[in-house]
Amino acid sequence: MKTHSVRRARAAVTVAIASLTVGGTCLASPAAFADEADRTPGSVVDVEPLPADLWIPGTTDAQRITYWSIGSDGNPALSSGAVYVPPGEAPDGGWPVVAWAHGTSGLADDCAPSLVGPALPERDYPYLGRWLEQGYAVVSTDYVGLGTPGVMPYLDGKVEAHSVVDSVKAARAVDESLSNKWVVVGQSQGGGAAITTARYATEFGGETLDYRGAVGTGVPANIELTLLPLGPGVPPTAIPAGLTSYLFYILAGLRSAHPEIDLDSYLTPLGAHYVDAAEQLCVNELHDAAEGVVVGDLFSRPLNTIPNFRGLLVDYMGVPTSGYDRLLFIGQGLTDIDVPAPSAFSLVAALTANGEPVTFKTYPTDHSGTLVDSQADTIPFVRGLFD
Repeated sequence: MKTHSVRRARAAVTVAIASLTVGGTCLASPAAFADEADRTPGSVVDVEPLPADLWIPGTTDAQRITYWSIGSDGNPALSSGAVYVPPGEAPDGGWPVVAWAHGTSGLADDCAPSLVGPALPERDYPYLGRWLEQGYAVVSTDYVGLGTPGVMPYLDGKVEAHSVVDSVKAARAVDESLSNKWVVVGQSQGGGAAITTARYATEFGGETLDYRGAVGTGVPANIELTLLPLGPGVPPTAIPAGLTSYLFYILAGLRSAHPEIDLDSYLTPLGAHYVDAAEQLCVNELHDAAEGVVVGDLFSRPLNTIPNFRGLLVDYMGVPTSGYDRLLFIGQGLTDIDVPAPSAFSLVAALTANGEPVTFKTYPTDHSGTLVDSQADTIPFVRGLFD
């Protein structure tokens, strides 16, 4: 593991750079966002050039930003992310924005994509490069608590939605070439974040942003229901390590976001060990550590004895099924074992029953394959949102 010097460095909220122009792109003067007392969502507190080895292919300029957003307790919280600008001259009105919600990378600060790149660079960099090729700026949040103080509340949809919306606000404050017209696109954890963002984007964005729609692939919907039966001896055998590691992240995020439930009192020493590990290990390392772990050995008491546990989970990580004001696209792989197809089927069934504006496509492939293959449909879908 890397040291956490990054955590300490990124926690500072002082802007220490002068007005600059990088790669031909005009950046707003730091004086415009140097007031440390301003914790308005989307307010920028730091901006710095992103190292070139973390640039999306085709980027002509990239910056790392730190900005204010909202945490699980409803109070201001810091988030970080990156802004990538495509080649050429911005069109009238500025570059339309694709806000990218990334998949699971980990909870520790040194798992933040804006610091170390995506967990699956061989998949995500070409994918994001396609959006740049289409003439979109890409704005990518790390989410509150990842690369900034605190623990990222993993799968807390509302916090993720704030992080996404506020990243677009912050990016436009940093780079004047970005339009206020934007969409959100996400995969896996980010697929859920994208669809939840879609529910709140107009409300959270206010009058300054022109939200157009959303794309989510591998959306982890109704995952909260799988936690309800967990307890001593349930399940009694090991499940795939990837799913076990996701559970560790969920429990760590829930423990941080809801200290009042005293989650540790429901864990065995083994369970506490792995939940603690989830705060320190990035996704590939935690996946390896979870190999062969029996989930039923993690708990000293049934989780469903936590007061109002179902309601708490739905509020924390449930994907909304109503209240959307723009078009949605959901893509699902039929052989996906990270987020099995019934998850998406149940979500889309509820959205359709509620008359929500959803387009649903399935693909004969796995979790990552869906992200790649869906571009044949999502690129024209997003183009239509801006048209």
